Amino acid sequence: MASFNKVVLIGNLTRDPEKRQLPSGQAVTRLGLAVNRQYKNRQTGQMVQEVCFIDVDVWGVQAESAHQYLAKGRMALVEGRLKLDSWQDQSGQTRTKHSIVAERVVFLGGNQATTETEAGLEAEDFGGGANEELEAKKSVTRGARKTASTKETVKTDFEFKDTPAFEDELPF
Repeated sequence: MASFNKVVLIGNLTRDPEKRQLPSGQAVTRLGLAVNRQYKNRQTGQMVQEVCFIDVDVWGVQAESAHQYLAKGRMALVEGRLKLDSWQDQSGQTRTKHSIVAERVVFLGGNQATTETEAGLEAEDFGGGANEELEAKKSVTRGARKTASTKETVKTDFEFKDTPAFEDELPF
């Protein structure tokens, strides 16, 4: 049976990127990423904030770019695969920890005026071949904005009052 190992996270860097050079000359940059989850506690009605801290390893050209352009507090999108690291501690115990091996890193939140919904479209993307995709998303979004602004001024001669609701007949 086939398996699937894909992780997509958006979070803030907890520290400045740490770059090291392998003997082969390849660059590896380690990022610390904090990913927040906010939910409402059903018993108390209070909003609860949960934070998950994850280490991310970035390789090659992306490692160089991440080290150069990212800094503590900066928001980033990381796409990659989950990896289990294991080692022996000083007392001889086997320890394990999950980390992410990045396949793509997108730098987000560079401009204070950028809204969260536009952050991905304004990102500096150093993923392999993804710049064409990013430009396509930008042009589609620009077109949608133009369409939305023209739709606001269009008046219709009819209303949908008599249209029956078929919500309970949806196949999903």
